Amino acid sequence: MTTRGINFLDRWMADHLPNAITDDSMAIVYLVEEALKAAEREGITPDEISEEVGTVFEVILDAMQNREGGLAA
Repeated sequence: MTTRGINFLDRWMADHLPNAITDDSMAIVYLVEEALKAAEREGITPDEISEEVGTVFEVILDAMQNREGGLAA
């Protein structure tokens, strides 16, 4: 994942995932589609984002499953 790609995905998830609480895979597919559309509007390709992480789906699913909140110790 390029620095530009990871920065975009981090910002996008921070802005959108706090409002989305689900473990429904179809809902997560929708979130992935929305993230990739937003990235393309900023000139960032899907490959630029998923180059290092496998799939954006896995990143968002992991984030949704590990939503404990709070600050890192």
